[in-house]
Amino acid sequence: MRVLLLGGGGREHALAWKISRSKRLTKLHVAPGNAGTSQVAENVNIRPTDFEEVSRFVEREAIDMLIVGPEEPLVEGIRDYLEASGKHPSLAIVGPGRAGAALEGSKEFAKAFMARHGIPTAAHLSVTRENLAEGIAFLQRQRPPRVLKADGLAAGKGVLIVDDPAEAARELELMLGGKFGKAGERVVIEEFLRGIELSVFALTDGRDYKILGAAKDYKRVGEGDTGLNTGGMGAITPVPFADAAFNRKVEERVVIPTIEGLRADGIPYKGFIFFGLMNVGGDPFVIEYNVRLGDPETEVVIPRLNVDLLSLLDAMDKGLLREMDCELEAGYRAAVMLTAGGYPGPYEKGHVITGLDDVRESLVFHAGTTSRDDAVLTSGGRVIAVSARGDTLEEALQRSYNDAEKIHFEGRYYRRDIGRDVK
Repeated sequence: MRVLLLGGGGREHALAWKISRSKRLTKLHVAPGNAGTSQVAENVNIRPTDFEEVSRFVEREAIDMLIVGPEEPLVEGIRDYLEASGKHPSLAIVGPGRAGAALEGSKEFAKAFMARHGIPTAAHLSVTRENLAEGIAFLQRQRPPRVLKADGLAAGKGVLIVDDPAEAARELELMLGGKFGKAGERVVIEEFLRGIELSVFALTDGRDYKILGAAKDYKRVGEGDTGLNTGGMGAITPVPFADAAFNRKVEERVVIPTIEGLRADGIPYKGFIFFGLMNVGGDPFVIEYNVRLGDPETEVVIPRLNVDLLSLLDAMDKGLLREMDCELEAGYRAAVMLTAGGYPGPYEKGHVITGLDDVRESLVFHAGTTSRDDAVLTSGGRVIAVSARGDTLEEALQRSYNDAEKIHFEGRYYRRDIGRDVK
């Protein structure tokens, strides 16, 4: 099979690494890719949101399968565009159309969907400038802290958690006034759920599904979950506090009602679904949906799959997921993210990365890198994910940290407490 994978982060490197191991693969392209994907695939200088250029490339290279890594092209309707063109009747596309992608593209849509199908989630109110006074009154009635979410895509930065009601009201006005651009023209205020977060990942053909595992990621930049939110500073899988009873509740109360709800609403869906959950006293509540895999969770979830990923995705496209086995390797995986100094604020790019060849026990997934001559350089805030396996969580973490210490670039930073809160 000839495959085009859209994206250029750690998630895409992990997917490219896994797909490159498939015996069914003829050629793998990644657009735009990074220094890591270039080691297992051919990078292509195409923006994932340039649908016309993607279409031309698919036609020119006789691509059999398109895998959409990031959320933006899905929410903007890349599947709809390619299907409407009529040029690619046999192209398998991993990712939903615009209607299904609204689960991530609009917090308000997701909340209404969950209410319609009885899926547990936090109490909420959707606010625009027209009902701002109602929103402020709702904030004042909530127990602290207050949660404000930009309705649209905000690159993982559109969620605020604020204790003081007056400050929350000011932030609400700022968000509606353009703090997060168009994403914040509508804001969803949520009840704060007290519990511990995790994510569950599934692949569905619109009828059947396979659960790919659960992971816990670490969003805050500082140790002890302090500081600003980031795109993710590390992840672990499986999640120690998600036992068989909890996982059964997730499947029965969240996964199955979501897939059945999409069918009931007449929304075709073929692709990954990320269920962002809160474990509240042993019961799962949905915080958010993503319509693709998470990052850095992908860097620990995908390596655990004891299955040919390309065959699994092909079965999804053909509606044959029920015939596939999807076993997970034993043990644990942990990933530590190395970031540029200053991230998630302003940071420098272009620093040389050394020590990559010294890593022995971990997989190194590039997130924000590029290559020049024979050097690998930093090109993003999140630079490298170091992912390791162990028979125990402690062993996986130790291997990841040992290898993280071997990789160097100016300003390198990483959290040293990934996984410590659940051990």
